[in-house]
Parts: sequence; structure tokens; C-alpha cells
Amino acid sequence: MLNLRSLFSKSKSKIASTGFLLRATITSQCLHTKIHTPNANNSHHVLSRRYSHVAFSFSKPPARFNSRVPTSRTLCTASSERDSIEYDVVIVGAGPAGLSAAIRLKQMCRERNADLSVCVLDKGAEVGAHIISGNVFEPRALNELLPQWKEQEAPITTPVSSDKFWFLTKGRAISLPSPFNNQGNYVISLSQLVRWMGTKAEELGVEIYPGFAASEILYDANNKVIGIGTNDMGIAKDGSKKENFQRGVEIKGHITLLAEGCRGSLSEKIIKKYNLRERGGAEHQTYALGIKEVWEIDEEKHQPGAVIHTLGWPLDHKTYGGSFLYHMKDNQISIGLVVALNYQNPFLNPYEEFQKLKHHPAIKPFLEGGTVIQYGARTLNEGGFQSIPYPVFPGGALIGCSAGFMNVPKIKGTHTAMKSGMLAAEATFGALNEGLDMDTYWDTLKNSWIWEELHKSRNYRPAFEYGLIPGLALSGLEHYVFKGRHSFTLKHGKPDHEATNAARFHSPIHYPKADGVLSFDVPSSLHRSNTNHEHDQPPHLRLRDPKSPEHINLPVYAAPESRYCPARVYEYVADEQNQMKLQINAQNCLHCKACDIKDPMQNIEWKVPEGGGGPGYSVM
Repeated sequence: MLNLRSLFSKSKSKIASTGFLLRATITSQCLHTKIHTPNANNSHHVLSRRYSHVAFSFSKPPARFNSRVPTSRTLCTASSERDSIEYDVVIVGAGPAGLSAAIRLKQMCRERNADLSVCVLDKGAEVGAHIISGNVFEPRALNELLPQWKEQEAPITTPVSSDKFWFLTKGRAISLPSPFNNQGNYVISLSQLVRWMGTKAEELGVEIYPGFAASEILYDANNKVIGIGTNDMGIAKDGSKKENFQRGVEIKGHITLLAEGCRGSLSEKIIKKYNLRERGGAEHQTYALGIKEVWEIDEEKHQPGAVIHTLGWPLDHKTYGGSFLYHMKDNQISIGLVVALNYQNPFLNPYEEFQKLKHHPAIKPFLEGGTVIQYGARTLNEGGFQSIPYPVFPGGALIGCSAGFMNVPKIKGTHTAMKSGMLAAEATFGALNEGLDMDTYWDTLKNSWIWEELHKSRNYRPAFEYGLIPGLALSGLEHYVFKGRHSFTLKHGKPDHEATNAARFHSPIHYPKADGVLSFDVPSSLHRSNTNHEHDQPPHLRLRDPKSPEHINLPVYAAPESRYCPARVYEYVADEQNQMKLQINAQNCLHCKACDIKDPMQNIEWKVPEGGGGPGYSVM
């Protein structure tokens, strides 16, 4: 039997980033696992267990990240080639949905005097490292899950104090009635909130393992999901095994909950394999790309809890999107631009549109004299009610943004993600302890306030298929007159990748050069995202057809991947014959998934890199 964390030794870069040192000793009779965790006095607690076949021990010196080592969990070894570990429930993703599911499961164990082992894996170097959101937080689900969150010092301390909605032209901000109703909500950092939720989950006995990337789904002979496999560590870019090579591990569970977030790589495979969209009568998912910065501004400009949303400039009237500016605590503001990925013009560059936004005369005064603290980007689901797949598959379920429960007119998805995790946890408990079917998750979901919210708001986003002004008119009627009570449901347009027009139908967009004060080039922003990947590893961004970029994307669409990516992962460079070739700078990747969604030929496949790589968000 083995402890999960003792199954991997980190590469040298992982040792630098997480501070773990692992020593393995093979024995013929027993396993003696010692986990050394520093206590408040910097002495070490030692946990020991004896098992058969292999011996491991590892220690944790002072580390760059606050990765936690939970109490030892022991599980069985299945094969000499790849170790196999078993839990009752495996959850992939330590975001709001995954942690809510884990917490609710352990709460039910206490309520019903039951015992279920629950494991949460996350590809980020620490819990919260890959979490980014606006975020104006609606505490409805948290009130249900952890009603004493205020007394337990959750990082939710800045109530919304004002709520403005502007229509921007190039030089003006026109005030409109705010449709968001943010009274009782809070301006927060979601990455900080999930770190706090992680501590609450561990207090209940959940085991959380950041730095482990789930790269494949495991199936039994009957095509039922029985867990996940993590990727191998220590493989060079050319596919050879490096000195620190370690085989991945099979992490098996009676139930597997996928909480990977928007466009999760495993979730997408599951949706296609089991035809979950067809089974749920769902349309395709639609997406947007959100780009965000956190600034520290002058105290006299800071208005804690002030919330501003905008529509209009800098985007054209055929492109759906808008911006946000939220006053957080500690003289910080978050500012961002959300661009729907069904935009038509291949010359549009979301990153550069965001840089333009910050120079608007209504936005610029907030930022002048301030300093950027952090930068990041992530895609989000915008399909809403029409795009919800059947969330249950043999052996598990989709929760949170893996399924897509964002309320687009509210610009909120955290509360619905959390609630979906709680409902899935209750179905999971019933399946494991009471002989019930996991399909009860689908039933309770349809009878929950998630369903009511999304059904009521179902026509807002597709209304903008007709353009900005018609969209405003239709959504205004929806909000103030119909209120979701009519019988018709608008449909989404083309999938986002099909919406991109050929370059010949558009003119290039010339963006101003970054001034280094309000606007910045991509390398400067990437530095602020704390993004890091082991350079010598196989690329996690793969081309299904290596010739497609030069034969189709470049001549037909004018190389859109060089613009829709907010991290300059994709760029065309001349080879020895002066022919333009696509170069993929995978180490820049923010894990936003825009390329997986927007590529016109769907030629880019996003796979998980080595665990612990990617951005390192702390206040996003």
C-alpha cells in the first residue's frame, strides 16, 4: 500500500517550485512511509505505516509555494509498471465546484455516521494557483454549504457598495440602469476563496493533492469510468526518459467527479464518448475569453466594493463582450475585458483590445499612478441553459464549469458551480451508501435554483447574435418585461470556431504600441502571471495536422492563433527558406483554453502538461 504523494518524485524544476524532496528505497518485505511536515516550531511530525513491496519517504523544506501534505492516506498497489490507488470518490479539480463537492461529502459522512475516502487532485502547483475570475461573489451556495463562513474568517470582506453600468463610446461613458442587482454580494479574489475552502475541506478529512495533472480517464471492461491516470513525469521534449523519470499513477474511485473548469480536457472527452450533449438535448457550448489584471491604486481613488460593468467600445458592434472594474480590499482593483469567442474578424486581438480599454477617459483616471500586481486569462462558458449536457456518465458526473452553469446576464458562475458540486456530492453519497442511482443528480439539478436561474436567463446571450443594439433591446425586454416566463427559447449561432471569417472579408486592425504605464506588451504581462512550465517536456499543445497552420490558417485566416492567444504561445517565424512556419511557445501557456476553442479548423488539441506547471495566481 502506498500514499499518493510518495508515488512521484518531482523533476528538478518541481523541487524548486514545491520544495519536495523524495527518497525511495526498495525492500522485499515492507513499506515504511515517513511524511515529515513542519509544525509551528519548525520541528517535524513523523507519520509511519508499514506495508509491502516498496519503501518511500520524503521531506518538505521551506518552499516557494504553500503546498500542503495531508495526513497519510494508504491505498493498494495494482501493478509493478504503474501504481494504482483506490478511493471511494476521486474529484479532478480543486476549484469552487470540486471543493464544494468534497466538503459536502464529508459533511454527509458526519451527519450519517459514514466513512468515505475523498481525494481531490489539481494540476496547479497549489490550490488556487489556476483560479481566476472577476469576481463579484453571490454567497447563496456558500450560505448553504458553510453557513458560519463569516465567523470562520472566509476571505469575503468587501460588500458591493455601488453598482454602475456604462455604455462606452470611444470618448464617453453613458450611464444605463444596472440590471445586475448586486446588493448582498461581495467583491473577492476567487483564488483566495478556494484556498480557504481547501483548508475547510482538509479539516473535514478530504485529501487534496495539488501538482498532479489528470491526463487520462480509466475505464473497466464494461466502459465504466473507474478513475483517472496522471501523466508521467520526467519525459524530455523528444520523448526520451530523463534521469528523474517517474511513471504516472492510476487513481481509482467508485465515483469520479470532473470539476476541471471551462473546457476541461477530460470532461470534453467524456461528453463526446457518452454523447452527453445529445442525451441532454443540449446545443453546442459557446465561450468567451476573459483577460484580467489586478492593480494597486492610490488610496484616495479607492472605493471599496464599487462595481462597474461596461458594454460597447473598444469592441465593434458585431462582437459580444464587455468590461468590468471592481474595487477590492487593500487599495486593489480588478479590471478586465470579456470577449465572446464567436467574433468574426480574424484580425481582432482580445489582448490588445484590453490594452486599449485602459486608455478610455472614464477608465484611465482609476489606473493612473497605480501598479499592476497580477495578470491572467481564462475562457468561460456562455452557453447557459441551452448548452447544459446530461451531467451523469457511467461511474461519475460533470460538475461546475466542466458542464457549464454560468449565468451570463448575472456575469456569475461561482455560486452555481458550488451548488452543482453539492448536488453531485449528495447523489454520490446516495449511490455509495444507499444504493441509489447517480442519475438522481440530474433530477435534483433540474429541481434546483440553478435550473430556475438558468432557464429564466436563457435568452440573454443568444439575443446578441443579432448585434449589439438589437441584443440590448431584446435583453432589455427579457429583463424588464418577459422575465423568462415566455415559452420560446432562442438558439445559439454557429460554434465559435466556425464563426471566424476568412481574412479577405476584413481589414487588419492596427493597435497602438504599449506605453508601459497603462498598457503593456505580452511578455511583461506574462511575467506578472507567474507562469512557469518545465521547458524540456513534450508539448501539451498538439497539432492534429501539422501542415494546417501554413496551408490554411496563415493564408486563409491570416494566422488568427497569433492574436486570440493572450500569452503569445503561437507565432509565425521564417525558416531557412524564408517560409513562415508556426512556432509553439508552450511554456507561455496560461491554460486559458482559447486555442482549443477558437482555432478555425479545430486543429489544436490542449492536453495537460506536467503537474505544477502553468500560472501561479494569488489574488485573481
